[in-house]
Amino acid sequence: MSDYLPPLAAIRVFEAAARLLSFTRAAAELGMTQAAVSYQIKVLEERVGAPLFLRRPREVALTEAGQRLAPEINRAFDIMREAFSDLGQSEGGTLIVNTMHTFAAQWLAPRLGIFHLRHPEIAVRLETTQRLVDFSREEVDVVVRAGKGQWPGLAATKLLDVRFTPMLSPALAASVGGIKEPADILKLPLLDSEDPWWITWLDAYGLPHDVLERQTAPSMNLQTFDAIAAMAGHGVALLTPEYFERELAEGRLIRPFDRIIDEGTGYWLAYPESRRNVRKIKAFRDWIVEEAGKPAA
Repeated sequence: MSDYLPPLAAIRVFEAAARLLSFTRAAAELGMTQAAVSYQIKVLEERVGAPLFLRRPREVALTEAGQRLAPEINRAFDIMREAFSDLGQSEGGTLIVNTMHTFAAQWLAPRLGIFHLRHPEIAVRLETTQRLVDFSREEVDVVVRAGKGQWPGLAATKLLDVRFTPMLSPALAASVGGIKEPADILKLPLLDSEDPWWITWLDAYGLPHDVLERQTAPSMNLQTFDAIAAMAGHGVALLTPEYFERELAEGRLIRPFDRIIDEGTGYWLAYPESRRNVRKIKAFRDWIVEEAGKPAA
């Protein structure tokens, strides 16, 4: 079997050219001439017995055979890069966590002190964004995202269910004589009325949608800001209970109904499959899964 393995120099060139889709950029990255890159690709194509690239003016594209081969070769090189990277790393280092703003502010940041006490050798740097992260091009170790946990090439561990329920200030509730049934919510301004969560909540109680068309309350598209507006008495917000345990305990927000709507998705910790055994990632994964599993206060 080992006799079938093509020259490693040709495999290395193929990995770079397939990743960059450019012989010129691959040559620059590897410190080679473009002619040398073309030669190594030709050697590999002769060895596998099939063309791997379509040569076009000023660009190249992977053939069907190239498309089949590229992900496996990329994965193998990722594993090798991580092996050498881990070999040179100390036991500690900085863990870069990219997550959503509300999850960071309301759930993760207040708990990070516990992680630091357990792992003082690991510094955590939080970044907040809603966009997708390209692990191969960005300096990020792990992400937390909402969804179903199915992202190609990533290992994903579920932390929390995506759940929500109406919350408001006690004073706003008192202004309409209290909230005794779901329909009473419709007497008040609804924050972020364009959020699809409101449709789901109204459907759960058989309430009409037309109330949403009459709303003029602010739309801020972040639970953190919605909660601030709700505590100030500006309207009713749909919020995730696990994010606002302290505000509920202190009475700054109230939750009129025990029922919590489950969206059917979750908040997931995700990272490249090839990095699942990196010590700092494993330490953070084990800790955050334990924290997420604790009962609500």
